[in-house]
Amino acid sequence: MTKRLKSKHKVDRRLKANLWGRPKSPFNVRAYPPGQHGQNKKGKPTDYGVQLQAKQKLKAYYGNINERQFRNIYRKALSKRGDTTENLIALLESRLDTIIYRAKLAPTVFSARQLINHGHIRVNKRKVNISSCTIRETDIIEVREKSKKLNMIDGSIQSKEREIPEYIQLDTKSKSVKLIRVPKFSEVPYPIIMEPNLVIEYYSR
Repeated sequence: MTKRLKSKHKVDRRLKANLWGRPKSPFNVRAYPPGQHGQNKKGKPTDYGVQLQAKQKLKAYYGNINERQFRNIYRKALSKRGDTTENLIALLESRLDTIIYRAKLAPTVFSARQLINHGHIRVNKRKVNISSCTIRETDIIEVREKSKKLNMIDGSIQSKEREIPEYIQLDTKSKSVKLIRVPKFSEVPYPIIMEPNLVIEYYSR
């Protein structure tokens, strides 16, 4: 288990938001940053600070992607035609770990990544253990036959904590998933306000 996975609940308090909308988030009880001086931190953030905060929230939401990987995603979004903000969200929402999480095969994006890394997921009948793998509309994602009875998967599917968005299709019987279409930013069910336009501004400085 990585240090990042162990400290995922600290992220909510550090960024002052219940990032994943979870009822057990420590931010629901202590809505201030961790540390001895957490409650005393005041002051108006600079433009740079606002942009940095927006970047940190988006990066953390998708499993706390490391800075090098996240910057590369931004560069890829920038190189594509069209709106860079929409391109950035499209790339993030097309990741295999994100789709596993959105389809409710895992309760968190961290556990989705763990399922993939441990070889429980197949894409087009082939084992894929790379969480950042880009999924297309023609791809079929399935849980490995021996893994279909995992309690974590069944518990996550049955959970009422969140809904599966319209752009994801889940067959609960076969535990197979399809990305129906790459979503627009406005379609993504973020539990908090995300500002990817500020992320673009941050990297454009």
